[in-house]
Amino acid sequence: MAPAPIEDYALLGDLQTAALVGRDGSIDWLCLPRFDSPACFAALLHDESAGRWQLAPAAGGPVTRRRYRGDSLVLESEWRTPEGEVRVVDCMPLRGEAADVVRLVEGLSGRVPMRMDLRLRFDYGHVVPWVSRAGEDLGAVAGPDAVWLRTPVRTHGVDLTTRAEFTVEAGQRVPFVLTYQASHLPRPQPVEAGSAIRDTERFWSDWVGACPYRGGWREEVRRSLTVLKALTYAPTGGILAAATTSLPEQLGGPRNWDYRFCWLRDSTFALQALLGTGYVEEARAWREWLLRAVAGDPADLQIMYALDGTRRIPETTLNWLSGYEGSAPVRIGNAAAEQFQLDVWGEVLDCLNLARLSGLAPTETAWNMQRALLDYLEGHWREPDTSLWEVRGPHRHFTHSKVMAWAGLDRAVHTVRSQGLSGPADRWAALRDEIHAEVCERGYDAERGTFTQFYGSRGLDAALLLLPRVGFLPWTDPRMRGTVEAVRRELCEDGFLVRYRPDADGGVDGLPGSEAPFLSCSFWLADALHGTGRTAEARRLFERLLDLRNDVGLLSEEYDPVTRRQVGNTPQAFSMVGLINTARYLSGEAIRTAGDPEA
Repeated sequence: MAPAPIEDYALLGDLQTAALVGRDGSIDWLCLPRFDSPACFAALLHDESAGRWQLAPAAGGPVTRRRYRGDSLVLESEWRTPEGEVRVVDCMPLRGEAADVVRLVEGLSGRVPMRMDLRLRFDYGHVVPWVSRAGEDLGAVAGPDAVWLRTPVRTHGVDLTTRAEFTVEAGQRVPFVLTYQASHLPRPQPVEAGSAIRDTERFWSDWVGACPYRGGWREEVRRSLTVLKALTYAPTGGILAAATTSLPEQLGGPRNWDYRFCWLRDSTFALQALLGTGYVEEARAWREWLLRAVAGDPADLQIMYALDGTRRIPETTLNWLSGYEGSAPVRIGNAAAEQFQLDVWGEVLDCLNLARLSGLAPTETAWNMQRALLDYLEGHWREPDTSLWEVRGPHRHFTHSKVMAWAGLDRAVHTVRSQGLSGPADRWAALRDEIHAEVCERGYDAERGTFTQFYGSRGLDAALLLLPRVGFLPWTDPRMRGTVEAVRRELCEDGFLVRYRPDADGGVDGLPGSEAPFLSCSFWLADALHGTGRTAEARRLFERLLDLRNDVGLLSEEYDPVTRRQVGNTPQAFSMVGLINTARYLSGEAIRTAGDPEA
């Protein structure tokens, strides 16, 4: 059986890992014990033989209705069947002694036959565990991994699958608790299902209840913040890009990447979203993760790190998995971590300056590290790179990358002159102005009236819409107005933006195939329309983007207007952050450019 459409999945999470639950009641993706650990349920990238946990009416079929309880990540899925109605409540309680997945079946009316199929397959579907009775529980062990299932329902084995068949009556509650622990550690005590669900709901309600945001689209913003929080690795404060690997940018194509890592360039956008909605502690934890991750020789700065700041993220393929809807290869790790992307130095400097402007106290260690980054930037800004889009073609002088080098120097100048920190502000200012002049000369096509993807390029780049956001030029500048029009004209598909045209300039990214509109870029377009005075158009585009969310408010990386499906890894932090920031912008909040201390 093929996996469900990407938009059919809801998210569960405990701030250390996440699970995806389909409308058929099947958990098709779960990595334990961390987001980036090998999956024990990987049906998402193959079929049920790669592992899943289905709990649903025996007759099958999709849910009649599902929703999260309030602002929480406690999921309720309800089925209406000829025999009666039943609800399954799913959650992952915050990590205590071990990781738990709690599923509670509640009879609502009648007598509904139910079935549970548990197929554990460790190491991304590759390893079948040894299953045995462990007292009143069922235990499964394979190498370093161990899982226990506790339920009052009688289970039996069928074709290397643990199955339970039972009937639930109105008012009856039947719990299932799956607990993970490293196999060499003592067996943990499982949580009590009812208490775990109540505690989980209370945690999320309290966390979201502290949000002071009162702008437009409040419900949508609160749900997006919940997802962003769920994608945070609590032990370190790192925010990963998405909960999955290898969900394709093009169905059946090879653009399948592992997004279970922390990208530095997302930091400014994530910080804007968190600080702009009152979550200072999360922003502080993210900044501290960032400072630890980038510490060391500035020449060794990477575009991404693992959840704990680990630098080595080797990329490999899992050939035993066929990929989502045949989209191969399935990759784990990400070779883009080794790319030279000039913009990252500017992104980090921009991010840390934004944190200072927002009231997060600077430290001497942090400023010394930024001075080292600036020294490196001064000596290397003229080098070509692979851009924020991590193209795997030739290095180029990408316009956005140069602008971010400008931004890093600009933030340093403002920091010295307005906040009293030490540094050669005049030298940095002169170099900043030199870069600005070069970008305006070499990165701008006067004949077409637009900035270009790289120097001398005929192609465009959605990231050019970010130039006013970092303070490089105002929206009122004719060059920016021309760029907005050109990007909209050449990169739009059904009103949504692709990042760039892969076939431009003879094939800029060195990869076969194409990709669908990128959702964060489409939010940037809404910002650009608002910034250039077309607020009604911006609102219409924003509402269209909101309509792309699935029934529980999630967005993946991209949207395919031909198949009308979400594509790419999910849920995507960059997309949820785009929603939050655009809602704030359209509600009249200034999206602070870190170079403007008065913003």
